[in-house]
Amino acid sequence: MDTDYFKLKNELHQELLRVLSYWREQTIDREYGGFFGQIDFYNKVIPKAPKGIILNTRILWSFSAASNYLKTNSFQDICERSFEYLKEHFKDTEHKGVFWEVDYLGNPINTRKQVYAQSFAIYALSEYYIFSKNESSKAWAIELFECLEEYSKDPNKNGYFEAFKEDWSPIDDMRLSAKDMNAAKTMNTHLHILEAYTSLLKIHESKELRAALNNLVEIMNHRILNSKYHYDLFFDKHWNLMSNTVSFGHDIEAAWLVLEAAELLNEPELIEETKRIASQVANTFLNKGIDIDGPVLYETNLTTNETDTDRHWWPQVEALIGLKRAYKLENRTEYLSSSLKIWEYTKKNLLDHEHGEWHFRVNQKGVPYIQEDKVSMWKAPYHVTRACILINE
Repeated sequence: MDTDYFKLKNELHQELLRVLSYWREQTIDREYGGFFGQIDFYNKVIPKAPKGIILNTRILWSFSAASNYLKTNSFQDICERSFEYLKEHFKDTEHKGVFWEVDYLGNPINTRKQVYAQSFAIYALSEYYIFSKNESSKAWAIELFECLEEYSKDPNKNGYFEAFKEDWSPIDDMRLSAKDMNAAKTMNTHLHILEAYTSLLKIHESKELRAALNNLVEIMNHRILNSKYHYDLFFDKHWNLMSNTVSFGHDIEAAWLVLEAAELLNEPELIEETKRIASQVANTFLNKGIDIDGPVLYETNLTTNETDTDRHWWPQVEALIGLKRAYKLENRTEYLSSSLKIWEYTKKNLLDHEHGEWHFRVNQKGVPYIQEDKVSMWKAPYHVTRACILINE
């Protein structure tokens, strides 16, 4: 087992270099600035595609994190290009926060304030600061934290509201994407606020930030986690549950991210509680979220018992991280053997050895969906680069 897992780690290190090479060579928009907003399945650039904040913050995070992990300045140009493009085109200098989308020229075309997007900006700017020591990056991340605490935090029922108009006033349609429910509060956004605040606390000690992160851990542990050790996904403003769907990738991702936050807060009782939860979530995931041939299933509806058996790229790598963390807690070899099966399936079916990068998803037979992009708002290097780094740390 040790030899096989060592091989997995080595292959993920090589995959990190391969993925970074793809994004450096294929995605830079030298005509209009920044990075291409869309590249299709066959690696064809879609002309004049709009550019989304999620893609661009995840590019900055990925190259900054890789630079910190590899201890190299060879990606400095990509990091600086990404930071400057975010600052020049996505930053709202009037109302603060970041816009959701700009056109191919960098002009804002969707100025809504999606809280999920603000979180990823904090996450990326914090990681970039570790690499660059650029004080304006750190200051901007702190400013975004203050915006979320002022505008998004619910002073009555706790938690964070999902979205706002450009000036932070209420908005009717709060959906993060077309497939999401129009919910006032979501697991996904709370998870990534927590992720962002964890990163910011590593570079900015603050009692307000520490209290906010502690509160998020408590929300994840006691409000969003259910009695079956899944994380519920969609809620109204009063925290009434709106959905009975389980997202297996989010379950295992949350297990390790919440534990990381609790450990950073360094409060013994909170750490012990969160360790217990992480183990139980991982065990539930192992029993419910893995298909018979090895990969992670996408999601299931507990009311209808309908399961989406498509294999998306990102749950596979989040599982590698979550199962590694679970192994450290319980020393169960099942976690590592499952990781090896996930990686073997992923190598065979999700890595695109012809066009580069990874397929967005494949069906149960391993056939890729050719309508899915290599690069888009939601297809970025963040999940893969993070897994490659964390498995090797």
